[in-house]
Amino acid sequence: MNRNINQNGLIVCLTFLLSACSSEPEVVEQIRAIKTITVSEMASVNHRKFAGVVMATDFSLLSFEVSGNVATVQVDIGDRVQQGQVLSTLDPSDFKLAVKAAEADLVKARADQVYKKIESEREKSMFDQGAGSQRQVDRTKYDFKAAQAVVNYALAKLNLAKRDLDKTTLLSPYNGRIAKRMVEPHMEVKTGQSLFRVDADGALDIRLGIPETIVHLIDKGVITEIEIPTLPGQRIKGRISEIGSAAHEANLFPVKIALIDPPVTVSPGMTADVILPLTSEQQIKGFLIPPEAVLAIVNKSREGYVFVYDKISSKVKKVLVHFSQGQDQQGVVYKGLSEGDIIATAGVSFLADGMTVKLIQAKTL
Repeated sequence: MNRNINQNGLIVCLTFLLSACSSEPEVVEQIRAIKTITVSEMASVNHRKFAGVVMATDFSLLSFEVSGNVATVQVDIGDRVQQGQVLSTLDPSDFKLAVKAAEADLVKARADQVYKKIESEREKSMFDQGAGSQRQVDRTKYDFKAAQAVVNYALAKLNLAKRDLDKTTLLSPYNGRIAKRMVEPHMEVKTGQSLFRVDADGALDIRLGIPETIVHLIDKGVITEIEIPTLPGQRIKGRISEIGSAAHEANLFPVKIALIDPPVTVSPGMTADVILPLTSEQQIKGFLIPPEAVLAIVNKSREGYVFVYDKISSKVKKVLVHFSQGQDQQGVVYKGLSEGDIIATAGVSFLADGMTVKLIQAKTL
């Protein structure tokens, strides 16, 4: 009796296991939950904030005007220098030899000139007394003029050799500080190779780049406000002194802001945020969105992607947007979005075009 029960139980278990193995597993779709905001707040932008660098208004990249081996370097980065102060020298040996050779050539040329002059005068005197010939007089006169030309050439060579010797000493063009040093003793340097940058004392300005979409909205002479991160809570005045007429790297136009009475603590090399007012009547409007809602595009500082949520299909759509600038630590989108769009604000790097999602919360901007 017990044997039959055990056999029946075994058959039931085997039947259950076989039926379980033969059925396909149920697939459960994982739907990502996202945070969102509803686009609504418009930003009427009449100013822009751009990062720049403080620089001396007057500065020079210094180099030797002759090639040679560096003998001495007499200053270092940060040193104060005076106008005419020696910064570096080249080994003058070869240049001194060149001067001596030029001096010897000049002595020889002058001696030959004296001889040719005497010869010319003698032939003319003989001709005046009825001896010799006009042809001989003309020849010696020509030889004397040629000797004069050789003297002038030798003198010019000597002056050039002396000038090159003088150029083995590099002097500071004005009072200031050594901002960069790119030279060491015993280096072999070429003519025009930059060795120092000297920042002149006095006026300071800020150099920055402005996008092509904005540059036509600013005017030369307009007063700006500047924030220096190392001077929190302070704002410095500046004036737009130069606006480039051609775009440089990354399609940015170079702009220079002259600082007005900056604090003594402001030095070249500091970073600065420049708030540029728009003087044009045109106002760029856009929607404020948080930076975490944007999927950045490599090498595109003014473009990116956002994911717009469709309430009907519960899917997100990848949309290209264009920025005009930043305001209140948010981006200003002037192209790509419409009022009422619901966009994802977290985990956008894990989303894909057409992905089904569900909302965690919906917040209105």
